[in-house]
Amino acid sequence: MQLGYSETLNRPAPPEPFALIVGPAMLHRSLEDIETAIRHMGLRPERVGGGDIAETRIEPPLFRLHLGSVSILAGRASADALDLADPLHPSTSQLGASLPKDWRAGGQCWVFIPEAAGADTEPVRMREFFKMMVLLIDLFDAGHIFWSPARLWSEGPQFRASIAEMLVSGMPPVLHLVAFRRREEEEHALVRTRGLTLFGGQEIEGRIPAGWTVAEMVKRLARLALDIMLNGPVHEPRRLRGLEPGEWVSLSPQAGRSTVRVEFGSDF
Repeated sequence: MQLGYSETLNRPAPPEPFALIVGPAMLHRSLEDIETAIRHMGLRPERVGGGDIAETRIEPPLFRLHLGSVSILAGRASADALDLADPLHPSTSQLGASLPKDWRAGGQCWVFIPEAAGADTEPVRMREFFKMMVLLIDLFDAGHIFWSPARLWSEGPQFRASIAEMLVSGMPPVLHLVAFRRREEEEHALVRTRGLTLFGGQEIEGRIPAGWTVAEMVKRLARLALDIMLNGPVHEPRRLRGLEPGEWVSLSPQAGRSTVRVEFGSDF
């Protein structure tokens, strides 16, 4: 299984979060039929004009969908959005996802952009947004989903199941929301997260210890990323126990950067 890491240089993630789904079930349905189906799900669609960001991501017409106090802009993906999600670009990560060659054809790709949530906090906004995505993945019978903050593709059913579990347990599905990118630095290989800042205000990166596989490194960084998502950013240096007996991990926030450097070691 590909965990979303790569040796290539990172391409920056889009500044605003959006999700893009590939829904073959919508290929032969009119916008009116889709609007009716969305209304039957209780998401109260209305046709609206878009702002600058929405207009570059969504082909007119735009829909505004509502769930509780949160709203999102939705519509067929523009060429700009499809280019940003290009699975063949070396900066794009994939979590076991293999898209069909015609994934961007025929208007089957839709984009969903969460709007500012007023008095709601960012965790509330994102929780409600993902709650909507569970419904929309079902409606569109989406086989694949792209999450822009991580520049990460996942299988639609797996993403849906992981979000549904999060809504019950409160445990975020780290591997579906954060990419882990391998790169070279001088004589060492590192793994760095992408997309964690949205949830915890920081990214983490660490050098792969000699003898470790990338999967072993990602397993440990994912646990640290989950801790930041649940408990907030790391403000001071820490030293913690690792996964194995005698293993330790040190966390060092970098001054002037929203990055935590991670180092693993052993007392043996």
